[in-house]
Amino acid sequence: MAAAEKIKELIKSYSEGDDERFYAIAMQIAAMEARKGHTKVARDLKDAIDRVKSKRKLSNVRNIIEHPVKPEFREIQDLIEVTEHKSGLESMVLNPSVRTRLERIVQEQQKREELRQYNLMPTRKILLTGPPGCGKTMTAEALASELAIPLFTIRLDGLISRYMGETISKLKMIFDYMNTHRAVYLFDEFDSIGSHRHYGNDVGEIKRVLNSFLVYIEKDRSSSLIVAATNMPEALDKALHRRFDEFISYPLPGKDEIEKLLTKRLTGQKGITRQDIHKIADLSIGLGFADIARAVEDTIKERIISGREELSFELLKVFIDRRKILT
Repeated sequence: MAAAEKIKELIKSYSEGDDERFYAIAMQIAAMEARKGHTKVARDLKDAIDRVKSKRKLSNVRNIIEHPVKPEFREIQDLIEVTEHKSGLESMVLNPSVRTRLERIVQEQQKREELRQYNLMPTRKILLTGPPGCGKTMTAEALASELAIPLFTIRLDGLISRYMGETISKLKMIFDYMNTHRAVYLFDEFDSIGSHRHYGNDVGEIKRVLNSFLVYIEKDRSSSLIVAATNMPEALDKALHRRFDEFISYPLPGKDEIEKLLTKRLTGQKGITRQDIHKIADLSIGLGFADIARAVEDTIKERIISGREELSFELLKVFIDRRKILT
């Protein structure tokens, strides 16, 4: 009887176009099968759900951008960039404290309707700070993937330079769009507007844009997630901290995190031992995740192009050293 009720709920959610409810019920059915000991059926169901979600996400994102519901939002195509996302938090190597906080954000979003029944709002305005290449942009992608919603990126430096004099009206358009299209909205290079309002070298336009952003984000009551990312936390206006629900600082990866990343990236590659990974991790201290990942990719490319069958510690060290020089 319970299974029959779930199937009815599944059909109802599909007919109403409620994708999130549909996926949640499908996962509940998979969990029921797992509890009965039908592990293969449960696994096949979960795999099928994941495949459908990955296909639907990109299709839905394109449809939203190419065919806005309201004519007045057609200009949104010029303001936001659709970013494809595939992997969730499990694919990221993160500081344990950062991971715990991000998982909590996902949990609150997944239970947002239940929280609202108690007049509680889920965390959804998030400020990410830290050195380049430490996972801020990837975090926005992972949150969108975990919640099966689109990721829209707004590059504020480009928005200001392209629409000087019109930036505030364009920014308002983006916030209006949030009300009708639930997504993760990533405001990248946030320091381009978030710098302290009393900095002497700020132009009047930037101050007005920041003041408007503060008003818009405080008034925003949409169900979208707002993620702002910056490499320059020391330059941010203190008033911003009060407008965000969560402030997460990303440290440079420590040796343990670097070893996990190297192990993940070097899986299947011959010639590198566990001891080599320990040594390379020591040499990589001070680099961000992105630089280390690129060094590994460059090493593998060199192996393929040169016709080598195996990687070597010496070759990987060369590309790690190059990244250290570049940074």
